[in-house]
Amino acid sequence: MQDLTDRVNAAVAGSGVREGLCCVFVHHTSASLILCENADPQVRGDLEAFAARLVPDGDPLFRHVDEGDDDMPAHVRTVLTHASLTIPVVDGRCDLGTWQGVYLWEHRTAAHRRRITISVMGA
Repeated sequence: MQDLTDRVNAAVAGSGVREGLCCVFVHHTSASLILCENADPQVRGDLEAFAARLVPDGDPLFRHVDEGDDDMPAHVRTVLTHASLTIPVVDGRCDLGTWQGVYLWEHRTAAHRRRITISVMGA
């Protein structure tokens, strides 16, 4: 998982918006966005382990394996999570909880280049 919190905060700060919304969107079908505990990396490891158990790579149930055994499981994991997040902007900052971070969750075995759009709306 890649921590995007600083990148999102920088986009909000650079927008000049004081009150509004920040929308973060990933342009892919095998990666997702999550709000997750940001203090203990074991939380993210546990989420990865749970997702692998819930939707294992190489499951013979899946027929869509054009890009390998992790292809269809990555799509399923994405559907079970989020392609976008909306975060309130208060006083010119993302209004995240103390332990919340914004993460890009790669669901493929190998790393891929991912495109993210961050839109900030408000006054």
